[in-house]
Amino acid sequence: QVQLVESGGGLVQAGGSLRLSCAASGMIFSINTMGWYRQAPGKQRELVATITSGGSTKYADSVKGRFTISRDNVKNTVYLQMNSLKPEDTAVYYCNVDSLLTISRRYEYGYWGQGTQVTVSS
Repeated sequence: QVQLVESGGGLVQAGGSLRLSCAASGMIFSINTMGWYRQAPGKQRELVATITSGGSTKYADSVKGRFTISRDNVKNTVYLQMNSLKPEDTAVYYCNVDSLLTISRRYEYGYWGQGTQVTVSS
């Protein structure tokens, strides 16, 4: 069984920074795309950023230039550096793995972390 454990959320003032981490553990051989999504109260979950195993990235327009996604393929960990935070960035942030290959060479899909709260005060 694969688990995603997030850390790094918290309360920060507008203009501040936070760094989220998400470590995947279990019988993992390799991971394809990892990403971060967020869900604000009363809103649908939305994509924030994704990164492929080769390092290609994609960002939501609302975070371009402020957030940076990165990963460590050896540690099976993805990071989200969030700078110039705004109150509208307040949400629960979820880590996602779209697909992975287990050490028994089986593909598995759609893992989510438990979520970490990010609150930006004005």
